[in-house]
This record gives sequence, structure tokens and C-alpha cells, in this order.
Amino acid sequence: MAEVTAAAVKALREKTDLPMMDCKKALVEAGGDEDKAIAILREQFEKVMVKRADNETAEGRIFTLVSEDGSQAVAVAMLCESAPVAGSEGLAEIGNAAAAQLMNGPGADSGEALLEQDNPAGGTLKELYETTINKIREKIVVGQVARVPGPVGVYVHHDGKTAVLFQAEGEAKDPAVLRDIAMHIAAMRPVVTLVEELDPAVVEVERARLTEEAKASGKPENIIEKIVDGRMKVFYRDEAGVLTEQPFAKDDSKSVGQILAENGLKAKGFTLIAIGS
Repeated sequence: MAEVTAAAVKALREKTDLPMMDCKKALVEAGGDEDKAIAILREQFEKVMVKRADNETAEGRIFTLVSEDGSQAVAVAMLCESAPVAGSEGLAEIGNAAAAQLMNGPGADSGEALLEQDNPAGGTLKELYETTINKIREKIVVGQVARVPGPVGVYVHHDGKTAVLFQAEGEAKDPAVLRDIAMHIAAMRPVVTLVEELDPAVVEVERARLTEEAKASGKPENIIEKIVDGRMKVFYRDEAGVLTEQPFAKDDSKSVGQILAENGLKAKGFTLIAIGS
């Protein structure tokens, strides 16, 4: 058996950032060959993932980033098994790296695709991901990813488990309103952005129901139409979950749509990411 020196163990630890004992065991098993030891350590990652494959990842943290010129924003959800790992430096390192790559790279439509890309700090995201799991020994999954062009407002709840990217059209008189709308979305959880996005069949059924109710009152046809239009607004606001029709959380005397219009904006869309709910 080849002798494994302290210097060799230290060198492997510096290269992999894994615990000393793990590095030493890998070197002993590899007969002192560093490349083989690294391969053994990577196999350990695979064993961790296989062993914990069925474990629930209900904890985690969402990482966001906004470009300096406000032209786009990104969000990456990192999912894990426990609250301590959700708040760990290890998860933050890979989460921040993934967000930076999503912002500056070619983009990705899934966490798996993002992991195949470069790590802005060097190497690849997959290498950092495997190293992180080897250190933490817990299942970690890259969940939902999103990249949204501006003007965009970003809100992340204090626990890091809820984040919103709100996309608008126009030039904001007060850029702070974009974040305010994103915060509103996190609190009020709308289903769609605009009335036009609702299922037409659902809207038709509701309008027909309200029309029959209004006709039963015996009022004139022109009055019935106004009554139904008013009740449909209530439906959009309270039942259908249309963002622009909802009362604005910070000033419920106005709708979200009115607040946006006052600031020279129109709602375009939103991405809501929530962990554990």
C-alpha cells in the first residue's frame, strides 16, 4: 500500500474542499493516486444521491439577481431536505453561482440544463454541485429557474422561500412600484396577470350565470348589462385571481392596474416561486 502523506491529503482537500478524513480515505483507497482519489470522491456523491433519492426536498432558498441596468432579472430555487442546509454557506455558494450563470449565460429552461453550464467562478456548476453534496451529505435539487426581461420588479420574502419576478411594459415614473407589485403578488397570490388570460369558457359560464340572475330581477336589458359587467369585475377580482383587478395591497382604494397606469406601466406577466407551499 502506497504511503499517503499529510501533504497529499492537504493538496486533495484544497482541490476538492472536502473533509480531511474523506480525502485521506479516498487517497488510501486509490493507492495515493490523486486522480483516482477524485474519481472515488465523485462516486461518493452518486452514492449520497442514490441513498437519499426518495427524500423530500421541502426546504430550500431562492436566489435572485438583477442586472445593473435593470434590463433583466433571474431567480433560481435551490431545494434541500433541512432548514439548516437551506441557510448554509454551501447552498448559498451554488445558488449564487447558478443565478450569476443564468443571468450572464445562454439561459436555461430547467435546473438540470443550468447545471451543465459553466460556473462563473471557474469550473462547471455540476462540479460545484457535486462537491457541495459531498460536503453536506444531503439531497439538493435545482428547482425552478426563471429569467425575465425588464422593466422588472423583484421581491424575495425574508425567509428566502418565496420570490416574485414581475414584468411590466413602459417606463416607470417611480421604479419602486415594480417591487411593490412583486410584493403584492407574493402576498395575494394571483392566478393570472390579465383578464384575457382566463379560460374563455369559464368566463362565458360565469357571465351567463350572472345574466340569468340579473334578468330575474326584472330590470331593463341595458341595466342588466351594466349589472353583469360590475359583477364580472368582482368575479375577476375575488374569484378568478386576476392581478390587475385585485385591490393593491399597499392602497386598496385602487386596483393594481390603476397603480401601474398612474406610473406609466402595464402589467405583462409574473413568475411566482414558492418552496414548501
